[in-house]
Amino acid sequence: MALTNTSQSYGAITKTLHWLTAFGILGMIPLGLIANELPYDTAEQLANKAWLFSLHKTVGVALFFIALSRILWALTQTKPTPLHPERRAETFAAETVHWLLYGSLVAVPLSGWVHHAATAGFAPIWWPFGQSLPLVPESETLSGIASGLHWVFVWVLVLSLGLHIAGAVKHHVIDRDATLRRMLPCRTQASGPKTRSHGLGAAATALAAWAVALVLGGFVGAYGHGGETAEVATLQKVESDWQVTEGTLALGVRQFGQEVEGSFGEWTAEITYDESDGLGPKGDVTVEVAIGSLTLGSVTAQAMGPDFFDATQFPTAIFTAQILRGDNGLVANGTLDLKGRQVPITLPFALTIDGNVAQMTGSTTLDRRDFGIGDNMTDPAQLDHMVRIDVTLTAERAE
Repeated sequence: MALTNTSQSYGAITKTLHWLTAFGILGMIPLGLIANELPYDTAEQLANKAWLFSLHKTVGVALFFIALSRILWALTQTKPTPLHPERRAETFAAETVHWLLYGSLVAVPLSGWVHHAATAGFAPIWWPFGQSLPLVPESETLSGIASGLHWVFVWVLVLSLGLHIAGAVKHHVIDRDATLRRMLPCRTQASGPKTRSHGLGAAATALAAWAVALVLGGFVGAYGHGGETAEVATLQKVESDWQVTEGTLALGVRQFGQEVEGSFGEWTAEITYDESDGLGPKGDVTVEVAIGSLTLGSVTAQAMGPDFFDATQFPTAIFTAQILRGDNGLVANGTLDLKGRQVPITLPFALTIDGNVAQMTGSTTLDRRDFGIGDNMTDPAQLDHMVRIDVTLTAERAE
């Protein structure tokens, strides 16, 4: 069998790329559906779900490169002529479906890859080149858009694949011609009279179909959704000696060997501070956090659930501490009230004051088990016991 195409037959390379893609798609679609529907209430269930999603993503990335190779190869090859060019509508429809398939083969894995790169979470891609993509920032907004696009593109792929298979079966069973046999792993030659391709018209029709699909995706609310979110508690405005003007309250934890990072969008800090020299007590701080404002990539909804933060029953957390200056610098030494448990916490921090503006950075680690968070996740290889807390803020002296 020749490696390249002729006007009467497909070559070995074209056939190999075609069937690699076909089997990949037929495996990818059920993998994604099953992984998405699996529960994750226990450590074992979550591990199984993550494994299937990692397999789905890894095969998807491989299919992306196979699809690119197939398209580039097709551009260099002669395309065997249709066996029934006199059936102009049928030939036009077949070319349109081919354009839809080619576009889907790129758009489906690429949108899924962008969704993966834009969000933090479990189920890494199994390869040594990292989990990020150039020019793709970690962004919940971008992640939601990419997730919606992926959903729309999958439906276009499924519909166009169904039409493609139906056409192949029709040619083989009803027409009894060699259209399907030409793509099977054997040497089959067959051609019809030469005819002008409908390439540009078919491509334009495929683009129109894409546009319709994208608009319908917008109507059903596919874009920008990030799953169910917890209700965010309303925090009372605080007045204190120092008023926070900007800041970040972030956390990080390793899940399945990957660093998952997030932050709380709503929190307040009531601060008093004595700027005098010397060791000992220097003030007090009370921080209230709206738990429902946490964003934690693809596991945000899971983190809000009863096995973790249980944001519905415990909508806020409060850290109350005394500010102390010791030989090693400043610390906030107090108690964190989270999920109904009060645990002693020490937060070392650095502080600089320039006139009426103060800047603070601090970091500490907590054991999630002290707060009953993720008790069902007992294996630290699946979810680390230690959670890193990072705080940065800028505050202005109250007038």
